[in-house]
Amino acid sequence: MNATVRPSVAAGDAGESIRLSLEQDGDFAFRIRFDDTALEPLLSDEPAPLGHDRGPNPSRLLLASIANCLSASLLFALRKHRNAPDPLRATITAATVRNADGRWRIPRAAVQIVLPGGGEDYRNLERVLAQFEQFCVVTQSVREGIDVAVTVSDGQGRVLHATGGASAGA
Repeated sequence: MNATVRPSVAAGDAGESIRLSLEQDGDFAFRIRFDDTALEPLLSDEPAPLGHDRGPNPSRLLLASIANCLSASLLFALRKHRNAPDPLRATITAATVRNADGRWRIPRAAVQIVLPGGGEDYRNLERVLAQFEQFCVVTQSVREGIDVAVTVSDGQGRVLHATGGASAGA
């Protein structure tokens, strides 16, 4: 299904406005709704001891997004050059480490995408491989950094906390 496209309030060209809604579903589990789509909600959860491992945690979702976006970008570029590959396979690996402040972070990830067959089976493969990463919205956004504004308000709508820069959309 196509998401509703709304003008972006960020600087630059207007693009698709993406909105998700989350609602706590016990302990550290959240039901994620993909607003303006017909997609079924997704349950995320933290592993024990915080959560109950009822769904992927945010770190796994981030890594899945990176690998999925890169794979889809490669597939798009291959097809653009009249290639019709059998299904691609991808693996992403990362480790959480503590930063200087003792907080868990994912400082790097490694993605491996496997093309079926041999490289000689593909048209314009050198050109495809030289540019496909540039079309991956998620990977390039993570690489460049995302300005995340955070607001916490109470049930009466009073703002209790606000940080960050530009608004991410309407």
